[in-house]
Amino acid sequence: MPRHRLFLILACLVGFVVVGGLAWRAGVFKSQAPAAVGGPFQLVNQDGAPTTEKVLKGKWSAVFFGFTYCPDVCPGTLQGLSAATDILGPNKAQKLQIVFISIDPARDTPQQMKAYLSADYVPKSTIGLTGTQDQTDAAAKTYKVYHAKAGDGPGYTMDHSTAIYLMDEKGRFKTVIPYNLPPADIARRIDDAMREG
Repeated sequence: MPRHRLFLILACLVGFVVVGGLAWRAGVFKSQAPAAVGGPFQLVNQDGAPTTEKVLKGKWSAVFFGFTYCPDVCPGTLQGLSAATDILGPNKAQKLQIVFISIDPARDTPQQMKAYLSADYVPKSTIGLTGTQDQTDAAAKTYKVYHAKAGDGPGYTMDHSTAIYLMDEKGRFKTVIPYNLPPADIARRIDDAMREG
């Protein structure tokens, strides 16, 4: 084989090694981690007190997004979580809080949230969060929650994601609980996550 061909082959091999090494260092070959769910937010609770993501620390949290004028999904989710809390029993129930975040802050004032969460079927430890439109939009974005206004006038409704996000005692995302699961299945998923830590 002529010497110049051997030189070209060696030069190409060295080039591939150098480019491959640079690509490796840049993380090109690393698998992409799934996007994180949850993160910082600045809202107010149903008493009007400023509240951040720190409210999720110290207890397990079942976080879901909705609005108080919701005709079915939101009250159904609250009822399902309430029944699941009863199934968990008092020891595990005291380690869990329900966090309801509004995606309709124009109507969901702190006062409206407080009145809505005072229903008999809502666990007393439930936290309602709202804020400005920018604040609630930012919170929804950190949880990858879809929401959009549907209709005009005072009777408009809101389209929105229906999943429950279970966060651990350190405020870290653990699992998604799909909408409309029977309370026993919701309780089992929460119990399983608590056992796993």
